Amino acid sequence: MINSIKAVFFDVDGTLFSHELNAVPESTKRSLLALHRNGIKTVVVTGRAMQEYEKLPVSELVFDGYLTLNGQLLMDKHRKLYAGTPINKGEMEVLSGIFRAKKIPFVLINDHDRYINYVNDTVIKTQEETKGTVPHLGQYLGEEIYQILAFVPPKDKQLLDDLLDECSITSWNDTGIDIIPKGGGKAAGIQKYIEEQGFKQEETMAFGDGENDISMLEFAGIGVAMGNAGDEVKAIADYVTDSVDDDGIEKALVHFGLI
Repeated sequence: MINSIKAVFFDVDGTLFSHELNAVPESTKRSLLALHRNGIKTVVVTGRAMQEYEKLPVSELVFDGYLTLNGQLLMDKHRKLYAGTPINKGEMEVLSGIFRAKKIPFVLINDHDRYINYVNDTVIKTQEETKGTVPHLGQYLGEEIYQILAFVPPKDKQLLDDLLDECSITSWNDTGIDIIPKGGGKAAGIQKYIEEQGFKQEETMAFGDGENDISMLEFAGIGVAMGNAGDEVKAIADYVTDSVDDDGIEKALVHFGLI
């Protein structure tokens, strides 16, 4: 199976991108070039919106596809949108009510913009920790929304999870969560991508480190957890490599004979 891998999917934060270095490790850059030379497609799978992704050093690298907003928006190698899965209209009625009430900082993300209802210290601190930016203030006008970010303590995450019937919630920081359509997520985005490419599930490999990477590591033919991943991510992975700052991606790809 290893020799039949046709596409490798990469999370960004803590996987391709090192927050310690504020850069992509040189070993990772070498590995991506080697994969391309070997005819293996490389695809970004990130919880970030493209507007945020393009502000990171990783955006200077070449990939064959981009699955943003945890797989809710699919873009080709030219970063042109070609498919998306919005949040259910009925669920958006509930979520837009929370947005307008301004008791929880909410970021709504459509296919071209992201905006927040209000900003507090939690938003600023969380975005600083993750090298993110604070979105502009905006109003919800009924357009399709593909992902919502909420800045809340863990107890409020559970309250939101209990309230929403048609959405799933995953954490990307102690005070940051993603709200996406139920049945969505990184694995669902990868499924759409490989169907279009004509690849089989067993012909894929994925790298990740966070809770929102679990579904794609379980889905991929080979799921690789970074050494800096949480214990729950490592537990479901097929293989655990070294950390992003210790050449983890290159070491795993060499281990499996892909480069």
